Order: sequence, then structure tokens, then C-alpha cells
Amino acid sequence: MAYQVTVMPSGRQFEAAADETILSAALRQGIGLPYGCKNGACGSCKGQVVNGSVVQGDHAASALTQQEQTEGGALFCCATASSDITIECREVHGAGDIPIKKVPCRVVGLERAADDVVVVRLQLPATERLQFLAGQYVEFLLRDGKRRSYSIATPPHEEGPLELHIRHMPGGVFTDYVFGAKEGAPVMKERDILRFEGPLGSFFLREESDKPIILLASGTGFAPIKAIVEHAAYTGITRPMTLYWGGRRPRDLYLHALCEKWARELPNFRYVPVVSDALAEDQWQGRTGFVHQAVMADHPDLSGHEVYACGAPVMVNAARRDFTSTCRLHEDAFFADSFTSEADLHPAGDKPAA
Repeated sequence: MAYQVTVMPSGRQFEAAADETILSAALRQGIGLPYGCKNGACGSCKGQVVNGSVVQGDHAASALTQQEQTEGGALFCCATASSDITIECREVHGAGDIPIKKVPCRVVGLERAADDVVVVRLQLPATERLQFLAGQYVEFLLRDGKRRSYSIATPPHEEGPLELHIRHMPGGVFTDYVFGAKEGAPVMKERDILRFEGPLGSFFLREESDKPIILLASGTGFAPIKAIVEHAAYTGITRPMTLYWGGRRPRDLYLHALCEKWARELPNFRYVPVVSDALAEDQWQGRTGFVHQAVMADHPDLSGHEVYACGAPVMVNAARRDFTSTCRLHEDAFFADSFTSEADLHPAGDKPAA
């Protein structure tokens, strides 16, 4: 059984099988709906069901509240059609032209950037080249059938290995493997062979715009932001660009020196590091508090800007809410990628994080 899905306001149509999520069906047929985590935790794929009915799958309450669901809201990454439906959501143009592939890769570099962050470099086979947009991510295909998502920190133009920034989530199946945290278990090492699928995601720089850009990152949410900044510099984009990077301690800003280098060398680029829980021993002299509130203090009116936010769901959700409600940012000018985990889907449980 297949149902017809009509997307408003464009009027484009596609078919979705009864056991296929609306997002999967759209992407399979070249319709670019926005998405991030694909597991009901980030809310990037949220839209309205105008006509017809859907079955909403498991999801985080923070991504879709019961009130929103009652009012016709749905997360298309985990909703299936149960009749012909009409949905309303913005469409994403650009990513749909890039093929999504499953490819093997070899680990060629492991660099400890912080106590809990490793920069992993992956080499593709000589016959493969991954085409992607700055800001997109890949999903590792694990042996147990699970997947783990990480943003590409390398800009698309750069030849050589792909760079990922992986933070240790204690108890996480994959990150325990990366960090060798589980005694007696395998440890990631150079020359290991992995498989991933990509590129994925609708978080990437909209190059057709001329609006000033606010880049907002927490923790390893810096990875796709790095790709965006380096891509913009390479392609000669001159739009004003300000990066706000937040961490609990100064050491969480693990490529702070690189950002300072950009601020010195790139015209129209500004860097604002923000630390929320600095200790006296840190001798931190910079901005303090929540990183998205630093943006609000500097830019009380964001109506003429675009915002690209990446990091923990709590930061991304707060920024989306406060920027649109208080700082007049248009909802369509907020682009985000939440670094979600199983814990975000099961906040009261004890499942592994990554």
C-alpha cells in the first residue's frame, strides 16, 4: 500500500509506502525535506499535516510536544502515512543532487584534541570521491546494525582524508571503541577499516543569500562550522560572519587557536568564544554564560541575519526559541544540526550515548 504525499506550498508530490517514513520516501524520490538526526530527537524535520493522517513513531518530547502533535505537527523522519496526506514544510534545495553512498574507509589518523575529543581522519579508496556540502554528516554502519552520525569537519574542496571530531560519551558503544575506554574490548587504531553512508543532512551553507551569518556552536558542534568557514574562505564569500563557540571550560574549545587565526586573517570574520563554567584555575578573561545568550546580547535584532547552529540539543532548541521569539529572526533563517544521542530519545533511561 502506497499513499500520495503533497508538499505545500510547492505542490510537489511523491509516494510513500505504509511502512516507510515520509522523510525516507521524499529523499528516495529527490524531494529535499529538511532533516538532521533522523531518529526523532532534533526536530529539524518538523512540519504540519494539513490533510490526511500519519502514524507518529517514537520521538523525544522536546522535538515534538503533545500539544504540537494535537495541532497537526509531525516529525517526518519517524512518521508514516496512513492515508493520502498534504504536508506543509519548507523544502531544501541543493543536497538532493548529491548521491548518497555506502563506502568503506580506512582510519589514517587519530589525534587527541582534548581529553575527551579525538580528531579522526578517514581515507576513502582511490576510486572513490565523496561529494558533499559544507556542514553535512556521515553515518558509520556498525556491525550490530546500529548507526552513529558525525559531521564532516573537512571543507568539500580539500583533497585528502575526511576529518571528524568525536567526543567521548562514556558507555557509548562507538565512542568507547574510539577512546579505548572499555577494558578488553577492541580499540580504534590506524589502518582499521570502517563503513559509512553519506553525505547526509540539510545543514549546509546557503550560498545564494547575501545576509550576514551568525555561526553558533557548542562542543564538537564546531566540526561542521569549521567546514563552513573554510569553504566560505575558499570560495571568496564576503558576507560578514561571526562565530560564537561555547564550552563549559576553556579546554572544551579544542581548536581555539585556529579560530583566532581565522579572525586575524579572514576579512569580515569575527570570533567570540564563550565559557559557561570557568574555574579560577582556568584564568579565563573572555565572555561567560550561555553561548546563545551572548549572541542575543550582541545582536538584539537578528531579522536581517541567517543563523547556523550546531551542538547539543538543549543549546540548539534554546537558540531557535529565543532568536525567533525575542530577536526577530525569521524561522526560515535558522539552520541547525543537533548532536543527538540515544539519551536524547530516552532522557529518563540509561541507554548508551553514542
